[in-house]
Amino acid sequence: GCCNQTKITEFLLLGFSGSRTLKVLLFFLCIVIYIMSLIVNSMIIGLCLSSRHLRSPMYFFLSHLSVNDIMLSTSVVPHFLSTLLDGKTMSVSACVTQFFCCCFFPGVECFLLAAMAYDRYLAICNPLYYVTIMTSQHSLCLVTWTWLLMFLFSIIFVTATCNLGFCGCNNLDYTYCDYAPLREISCSDIFITEIIRTILNIPIVPVPLVIIITSYISIILSILRISTSTGRQKAFSTCISHLTVVCTYYGILIAKYTVPSKGQLSNMNKILSLVYTMVTPLFNPIIYSIRNTQIQKALYKSLGL
Repeated sequence: GCCNQTKITEFLLLGFSGSRTLKVLLFFLCIVIYIMSLIVNSMIIGLCLSSRHLRSPMYFFLSHLSVNDIMLSTSVVPHFLSTLLDGKTMSVSACVTQFFCCCFFPGVECFLLAAMAYDRYLAICNPLYYVTIMTSQHSLCLVTWTWLLMFLFSIIFVTATCNLGFCGCNNLDYTYCDYAPLREISCSDIFITEIIRTILNIPIVPVPLVIIITSYISIILSILRISTSTGRQKAFSTCISHLTVVCTYYGILIAKYTVPSKGQLSNMNKILSLVYTMVTPLFNPIIYSIRNTQIQKALYKSLGL
């Protein structure tokens, strides 16, 4: 009923419904998580750049994952904090920029996790060819294509979404500018946009997931063929950090898109979106720090321990 022909110049992000006390608690919790996320991701980037023990492609991909996690949380959290205590207006250009980031960085994450799975597959299943296949040029090429392809896909999708008409109703019942709330307030036919979204989503979500699953099936079969339990344990220990990160990331991603963004579960969807953009970037480097002995050694050495 809010579809009149007034041209929208700004959006109003409604954020969370709930008591003031709950919002204040959430505000401080988010600040702590965000600052910790910046610290631990910066630590991973610093260690990967400075330590000569972390020169392999796996740590090159990990450093890019940390850069991506910092960018993802920074594109959402600071503005979210300002909308949390009171509904906050956002210019159309700021909303479009944030929407682009929310398409771009999660897609880069999927591609990087697939590249890391491929790296582990080569290291464990084809160790003799690993050094010749996964060269520094090859890993740089994978990372460059990851950023470029996702930039292209995001530009196409954001442009298609921006061509929808938003006439009159500018209330976004969400914590940041994302496709679901923008689709809700559009008064245009979204059929073409939905087709573009589906076509672009295939290489972004299912394809990396298939690469990850097939890589791990091969890895598990290779590990089972190792005769000694020590050898099996050593081979699997190089994968456990990545596997934990993959399961968490895709678990939250699937939950985010299956929980409805309207009705009684709308607050749950908003919380999942925050977990996705805020907790995952903190969780990833912590998992690598806890489970990876090379990173632990590099950290102790940098601290002079």
